[in-house]
Amino acid sequence: MYPRIRNLREDSDMNQTKVANYLGMSQTGYSKYETGENDIPTAVLIKLAKLYDVSIDYMLGITDRKK
Repeated sequence: MYPRIRNLREDSDMNQTKVANYLGMSQTGYSKYETGENDIPTAVLIKLAKLYDVSIDYMLGITDRKK
């Protein structure tokens, strides 16, 4: 899951600071989600899925279909 959220961010030409601001958190806190150091709360997963217009199943690696 963690590489997938990094890839989605990079594919959207966004940096960690921009995504962190969208989520209302620090860049350092968001970075820990991408590295797997911290688990991603459900509310954050939902926001990221909306931001990238993909399903949560895709973000979790359950499916390779984005929607």
